[in-house]
Amino acid sequence: MTAIADPRTPVAPRRKGGPNLEKWGWLYMRASGVLLVVLIFGHLFVNLMLGEGIHGIDFAFVAGKFATPFWQWWDVLMLWLALIHGANGMRTIVNDYVTHNGTRRVMIWALWIAAAFLIVLGTLVVFTFDPCIGLTDQSADWLQELCS
Repeated sequence: MTAIADPRTPVAPRRKGGPNLEKWGWLYMRASGVLLVVLIFGHLFVNLMLGEGIHGIDFAFVAGKFATPFWQWWDVLMLWLALIHGANGMRTIVNDYVTHNGTRRVMIWALWIAAAFLIVLGTLVVFTFDPCIGLTDQSADWLQELCS
């Protein structure tokens, strides 16, 4: 029978004081996990259960949601929490299984840079979304009315 090897604990120097980042990361994972459950199930309920359900989700539905600051902040909070939560979880896995210090450092930096890039990009998309860009005479009537 093949078994997965136990995670290795990297040899780390003793803490010399200052903030205990591992403790704060652990607390963040618990708090963000609970908040993400509420945000995600709220998102799914509004998008899939109210109105026409999945058949009502189209460009107009998204444009209508992103025109409301409440839903903009709901989606941005969900994005931020999920990306930081995921990156922190991946950091924990890298710390457990990557034994070479240089490789571990590069992988953790890459994780945080990727998460930061996606957070910035996603936030820009939500707050700068404009359904009227590229409007033509052949666009749908509801879009012509919305953009007039």
